[in-house]
Amino acid sequence: MFSLTTSAEFDSAHFLAGYDGKCANIHGHRWKIEAVISGDELQRDGEKRGMLIDFGDLKAAVRALADSFDHTLIFERGSLRPATLEALRDEGFSLTGVEFRPTAENFARHFFDILTSDGLPVRSVTVYETPTNCATYEV
Repeated sequence: MFSLTTSAEFDSAHFLAGYDGKCANIHGHRWKIEAVISGDELQRDGEKRGMLIDFGDLKAAVRALADSFDHTLIFERGSLRPATLEALRDEGFSLTGVEFRPTAENFARHFFDILTSDGLPVRSVTVYETPTNCATYEV
């Protein structure tokens, strides 16, 4: 089995609605997405002969995910009042609503699903919330 690993980072803020602790408040992270793809066979023909896939393709896919969440406030849809959202938008803040509680665990699954739907043979995705705390989703 062959595997390739790449990573990308982004900065954003989030909060955990309904959580009894510090993470209930808006706070920021330097998130890191680490994706591992795997396969039994290398490509046999063409310019990508001898490769599982081109590293550039893998890096671009992971970088695009990171860029889509960079410098934004990530919130679970339904967790902020409409008036709050309107006020934040009026101030020009970047807001990204997601359909799940924005935890590292849920992001790992979310990014795994996106990369898989892009046709990549994903084995695992790890999301670091801090340099020492991460969550992994794998098949």
